[in-house]
Amino acid sequence: MQHWGRIEAFVEVVRLGTFSAAASYLKVSTSHISRLVSQLENQLGVQLLYRTTRQIRLTDAGAIYVEQCRHLFDGLRDAEQALSELQSKPNGLLKLTSATTFGERFIAPLVNDFQCLHPQLEVHMHFTNRPVELIEEGFDIAIRMGVLKDSSLIARRLCERREYIVGSQAYFRQTPPPHTLAELSQHRCLIGSRPNWLFEANGQRREVRIEGCWSGNSGPALLDAALKGLGLAQLPDYYVAPYLASGELVAVLEPFQHHDTAVWAVYPRHRHLSPKIRQLVDYLVANISRVLPDTQPR
Repeated sequence: MQHWGRIEAFVEVVRLGTFSAAASYLKVSTSHISRLVSQLENQLGVQLLYRTTRQIRLTDAGAIYVEQCRHLFDGLRDAEQALSELQSKPNGLLKLTSATTFGERFIAPLVNDFQCLHPQLEVHMHFTNRPVELIEEGFDIAIRMGVLKDSSLIARRLCERREYIVGSQAYFRQTPPPHTLAELSQHRCLIGSRPNWLFEANGQRREVRIEGCWSGNSGPALLDAALKGLGLAQLPDYYVAPYLASGELVAVLEPFQHHDTAVWAVYPRHRHLSPKIRQLVDYLVANISRVLPDTQPR
């Protein structure tokens, strides 16, 4: 391992372009850097650099060797950074985006609690029901619902989420409940932010395009329309569980309920995840259950 100094000198000469710049960076003399590189060449038995009074240039052997050496030093720096970040506190600006209602009701209180624990952290939360391009729009974390699309993002499951097809007692007094997906075409359907409803039939994901006389991009507004008997709606458990329990809403088509519609925290893939992202996601995973209502309908 006594040869690390020689290798480091060579790598820095190539990176910085001159022996003097490498010497300044490593805080040693130029003659010492030159001597270390010469010793490395003698040790390897090949010439690594062409030297002139004006410039240095890599030999073919030098080009191959420096590329491998860079990986070694990058790995060493990454290891040191990982250890440093492990013990560091989250700081700086953290930007999070989430679907509006779920974010306001369940994510925001937890993020606020997390900031109480880490007051040095600056937080920006953005609530929207439109698809957000995480990297392009500069967000650190997104809270996403349902079945995720394949992507380069890392995803961690926060909690389960079930969607129910529901209607009011008044609606079903006028129209018999559907028992098959095909029968949905005979019903008044209330359209939320998605024109397709998600089901599972014969073990396969199935999407059914819905048409109706009511549409809106607000979960609370959709819930209100269903409660007032305007038609059938597909809504997640945290909206409808109390009304299913009270009998104000009735769930239908439960044999076709899709079972893989969880809530996820997603974030860009990094070689070393920053403490603010890692620790907040860990906090959400550990604490989400204490803010969620009992979503098991009775």
